[in-house]
Amino acid sequence: QVQVMESGGGLVQAGGSLRLSCTVSGLTFADYAMGWFRQAPGKGREGVSCISASGQVTYLADSVKGRFTIYRNNAKNTVHLQMNSVKPEDTAMYYCAATPLTGASCSLDGDDFEYWGKGTQVTVSS
Repeated sequence: QVQVMESGGGLVQAGGSLRLSCTVSGLTFADYAMGWFRQAPGKGREGVSCISASGQVTYLADSVKGRFTIYRNNAKNTVHLQMNSVKPEDTAMYYCAATPLTGASCSLDGDDFEYWGKGTQVTVSS
């Protein structure tokens, strides 16, 4: 049984930092590209960042470039999203997802992802 579990969300002031973590079990983690997505109340899902199975390739949405970083540890089956200089518009539920995609690529399209966590809430106060 595949399990995807996010942690690290919370309340942070604008300009501050937060690190989200995602732990995956039940699959061969190194064979999966990983992604972070978010959804704010009343808005659609947004792809925030993704990382290839090997970790060599990463993509960031324009809205978070220069502020967020994604990285993974295949030995620990974890992927992290480091969020710096957060803004009130970063407030959302953040989801971690896995897709069986090897090679030097990943995707910011949520429809490409097979396994999802239940999310962790991030709230940025102004």
